[in-house]
Order: sequence, then C-alpha cells, then structure tokens
Amino acid sequence: MTNSSAAPATEKQRERAMKMKLIKRDWRINKAVYLMALPVLAYFIIFNYIPMGGILMAFQDYSIKKGILGSQWVGLLNFTNFFKSIYFGRLIRNTLLISFYGLLFSFPFPIIFALCLNEVRNKHFKKVTQTISYLPYFISVVVVVAILQDFCKAGGVLTNLAKALGDTGGALIARPEWFRTLYIGSNMWQHLGYNSIIFISALASIDQELYEAAVIDGAGRWKQTLYITLPGISSTIVVLLILRLGQIMNVGYEKTILMYGPATYETADVIASYVYRVGLVDANYSYSTAINLFNSVINFLVLFVSNLVSRKLSETSLW
Repeated sequence: MTNSSAAPATEKQRERAMKMKLIKRDWRINKAVYLMALPVLAYFIIFNYIPMGGILMAFQDYSIKKGILGSQWVGLLNFTNFFKSIYFGRLIRNTLLISFYGLLFSFPFPIIFALCLNEVRNKHFKKVTQTISYLPYFISVVVVVAILQDFCKAGGVLTNLAKALGDTGGALIARPEWFRTLYIGSNMWQHLGYNSIIFISALASIDQELYEAAVIDGAGRWKQTLYITLPGISSTIVVLLILRLGQIMNVGYEKTILMYGPATYETADVIASYVYRVGLVDANYSYSTAINLFNSVINFLVLFVSNLVSRKLSETSLW
C-alpha cells in the first residue's frame, strides 16, 4: 500500500518539476517579451480592474463623505428607480435605434470600401485614396460637430440642399427627426477609412493563386468576389460583427452631448448622455453607476449570445 501510494505522488512531483522547468525555460527565452507586456498588464489592472470595485456604488446610497465602505446599502433600489423612470423607454429606444442604424449602415461600408480598393490596379491612385479616407479619423470630435453644426444651421450648406430638395423645416441640427441621420452619417464619413484598414489587411492575406485558378476556370471579377474574396475575409467580418454587437448599448456620449439640445432630446438622448447628466452634472453617483452597470450587463449578454450563435452556425467565435 505504501509503495503504490508513493508512486502516484512521485509521478505528480515529476510532472510538477517538468512544468516548472518548461516555465523557467520559456522565461529565459522570452524574458524581454514578458517585460514589455508588464506596462500593458499594469494599465489594465490599474485602470480597468481596480475601478470595478466602484460597482458597489450601484447598490448604495453613495456619499462622498462616507465612501464606498461606509455608504448605506439600498440593494436594487437604484435599478428599480431607473426602470420606473419616465425616461427609461426613450433612452432604450434611442440607444438601440442609433446602434442598429449604425450597425446597418456603418458596418458594411468599410467592407465595401475595402473591396472596391482591392479592385483598383493603379497603386498610386489606391494609396492616395486610402490616405485621404484616413484623414477624417484624426479630426477631433469637437471639430467634426462644429463643422456639422455650421453646415446644418439655418442657411448652412446641408440645410440649403435639403431646402432645394423640398424640405421646409428649417435648420437640420435643431430638428429631432434629423439627429440620427446626421449622427450616423458623420460617423460614417469620419471612420470609413480607418475601419477599412483591417479588411484591407485581410484581403491582402488571401492566396493569389486562388484568383489565378479562378481566371483559368473562366470566373469573372464578380464570381471571384463571391467565391474567393468574401469567404477569405468572412472570419474577420464575423469577429468584428460579434465585437460590434457587444457594444450595442454603447453610443458615445461625447458626440451626443455636443450635438444635442433640449429641442432634440426626443431622439438624441441616449443612456450614455443621461448617465453624464445624472452622474456628473447632478452628482447622483449611485444612480448613474446602476444605469451603467445595467448597460454593461446587457452588452455582455448580447456578446455572449452572439458568440454562441456564431460558434454554432460557423467555425468562427471569440472563445
């Protein structure tokens, strides 16, 4: 009995010693890489994981004086207050609609743009076009909104264009029915080139011999796109789509609060802008934390479900 029980223990010790030996060997070989990764790891720990302790505020009547550990515990009261709020329906509707329209229009355009550039044979023209398409991304959101407001004010270029096409409502920037169009349209213009980079890279990785074989078989450019190009970048498209769905409840508050006003709250006010007003302007930290936590949970559930569906329907998934 003693010998039989000692044998497995000795075997486990050998396995453990072998693992430690491999770890030490890997450390010696890749020590520089691990050291380079330390600042990144420290960044995420300090700015992403440690602040997660603030989630407790969502379940408290938070007081700056008492702090997180001393504030009164109220359970789910902040969540129920949000669900019963007169703004709840409007915020959910506006957030989902802007996200859905953004997904419907902003997501496919970089793919189409990358496919069009892939068909260009003049390298000089291709590089110039790519460079020009990237430039709007580096313009500050404040500047983009200022340009948009100037174009869409009474007498602005876009307002006059809409008027020439039969519109009689006045300044576009002050009208609720135009907010989503202006928001998504300006996003498409600003991020088109930058978002196409990853698709252009994916297209460059496709084996060119496949196209040569398709030409020999008599396939035209359209069939090559359908049967070679799109399948070649399908995994990239699916991964980015899953990540985009995981942000379905996130509409950036910076651009929203720069563009909207009381006249456009009906269609412009989203969860992020409401959290900004409640949390920073009104200093209701517990309530705003509860709303943000609700938002994050919904995003996680959508990400989890979309990844699960993708894994079942295809071979591509995040995990």
